[in-house]
Parts: sequence; structure tokens; C-alpha cells
Amino acid sequence: MRSSDQNQNVVEGDGRKIIHIDMDAFYASVEQRDNPDLRGKPVAVGGSRGRGVVAAASYEARKFGVRSAMPSVTAKRQCPDLIFVKPRFEVYKEISRQIRAIFAEHTEIIEPLSLDEAYLDVTENIQGIPIATEIATMIRAKILSETGLTASAGISYNKFLAKLASDQRKPNGQFVITPKIGPTFVQELAVGKFHGIGPATSAKMNSLGIFTGMDMRNQTLEFMTTNFGKAGVHYYWISRGIDNRPVRANRIRKSVGAETTFSQDLADYEALAAELQPLIEKVWRHCETTGARGRTATLKVKFSDFELITRSRSTGLIDSTGDLSRLALELLKQLMPPRKAIRLIGIAVSGFGVHDPEDEQQLPLTLDAFSVRG
Repeated sequence: MRSSDQNQNVVEGDGRKIIHIDMDAFYASVEQRDNPDLRGKPVAVGGSRGRGVVAAASYEARKFGVRSAMPSVTAKRQCPDLIFVKPRFEVYKEISRQIRAIFAEHTEIIEPLSLDEAYLDVTENIQGIPIATEIATMIRAKILSETGLTASAGISYNKFLAKLASDQRKPNGQFVITPKIGPTFVQELAVGKFHGIGPATSAKMNSLGIFTGMDMRNQTLEFMTTNFGKAGVHYYWISRGIDNRPVRANRIRKSVGAETTFSQDLADYEALAAELQPLIEKVWRHCETTGARGRTATLKVKFSDFELITRSRSTGLIDSTGDLSRLALELLKQLMPPRKAIRLIGIAVSGFGVHDPEDEQQLPLTLDAFSVRG
């Protein structure tokens, strides 16, 4: 833990200049760019079938409450004119490569979070530009010029605040959180708006009387760790506008996985195993291509009532599709017979021992099997 004097230095900015770039409704915007008939209309990228989910929604669709991860039937109910478009991941990946090349003109310290989102440390940048807001403006302008797409940016002295800042002027804007306003900005924020605090944690905080950053700041470190474990340490410091995490280039991949949602609920082992096999092969193809070898297989199951569970098993290096298949099927057998029907199944590998050049944490397999984000 840093000393109080060191923490004060971080509060004052610690000299860092961090930019968070987030493409605006990336998948949906690409589809609208490439198909003029979709422009100005509510568009959802994802599966339109009964079990489909929304991977991304255009801003026109968001006005109706359509959002990523929403079941397609719900999205269609909220927006009857919603247009569903099949995802084109190869196109999105190619555009992402273009965007990252633009980042690389300014800094080598780039931490991609997904195809459309990244942190950049521009404290010392290639072009020697002293003002981070100017760099962000230049990057956004070049992205628009080269891809026809808009991006939003947040600029601050750490990753947490830069991420918060990028949400303030969406779409197609940027916002700065300076060392002077950082702590106050956080104090006034609802805990549900903190990046990394989901609905369950937010609800738990509310039950403990923590509704804002100020409420969180008023808690002791002991109280936060007692109630939230290791994450409580992180919450304690970010409520003070302090985030010491560096921008990490060449991030070590945490996991790679694939999943699929069934057209009808399943409960039979043979049927579930048959659905699992192409997912296993998809994940293993990625491991083979990148040379990555993990030690842990995780089975993901979502029941008919949307209850979600995972089961994991660690071993020596998973070195073949046979190894992964054996672990996956063993995990599946442990759930048989299921206590209720299953609507989604997935498999993931984690515990990698090598750097992985790819950044997507889930591989697309079918229309309804990809990482869902806003």
C-alpha cells in the first residue's frame, strides 16, 4: 500500500495523462455506415430469433430502451420497428485494426479492452504533444476521416476517471476530469455508475447505506474489505479518485470462450454434449492459432429461468481439443440430470501462460454466440 504522501501525489495527478477511447455504438454504426438504408433508423446487431440477444444497438434504438445483452424479443417489444442485422465480426476486426494503427501514431502504450475500446497512456507521446485533450481530438478526427465512424474520449490522470469521462459526452464528444475536480466528481456519482460495479454489487452497497461516491469514501478500508473482499480495496481508493493501475500494453489474455443459446430448452445429456462440441472446437482453434495454452476449463450454463452458473476444473496445460473436450464433458456430466431445463451453454479456457495478441474475450460462433457489450 502506498504511504499517505504518495497517495496525495496520485490525487494531484501524479503527472499521468490517460485517454480512454470508446467507439460510438460500434457494431451498429458500422452497419449504418455500410448500408445507407439503415441510417437514422433503430438498428440492433444480433439474433432476431426467439432466443437471440442484442450485441449492440444504434442510438436510435437506445431511445426506446434497447440495449446490449437484452433478449431480442424484449427489444422488439420495446421498439416494434427495430431492424436486426447479422454481425460481421471480420469487418469489425479489420476496422479495429485501422483504429489501433491511429492510436499507435501517438503512443506505444495501448491497452485494448475490446474491438472498440482502449486506454492510451500519452504522458510521453510520440509526437511530443503536451496537452492530452489535443491528442484525443486528433485521434477522433482521424478515426472519422479514415473510417467514417465517430468515437468518444475521456481524458484524465488515471484509468478509472478516464473511463468515466468518456461516457460524459457520448456520442462523438470528449470530456476531461482534471486532478482538481477528480475527487469531487467521484463523490457526487451514484455507485451504480462506477465502472466495474454491477447491479448486484450496487444493490449490496445500497443495502449498506452506500449510494454515492461520498458514501463510499466515508467507509473505512476495513469495512470495505470485510464486505467486498479484495475488490473492496479498489472501491476504497477509486472513491477518492485514486487508481494506480498502469495502462498495460500486450495484456495477458484472461480467457477465451464461446457460447450458444438454444432455440428450445434442453435437458438431455447427449443433446447438450452435441451442442457443446462445436464450441469446444471453436475455442481450441483459437488456442492453436495463437499458441495459447490454458490450465482451466469453465462450463457456463444458463437455465430456462435465466439463472446462470459456472463450473470450472483446473489441470495441467490443456494441450489438445481432446483435453478440452474431456474436461468440458466431465463438467457437463456433473450437472446431469439438470434440476431445470437449459437455454444456453458455453465453454471457456483460462489460466494462460503466454501473451495473446488478440483482445476479444469471447469468440463468435453463431449469430447468438458472441460477447455482448454496449
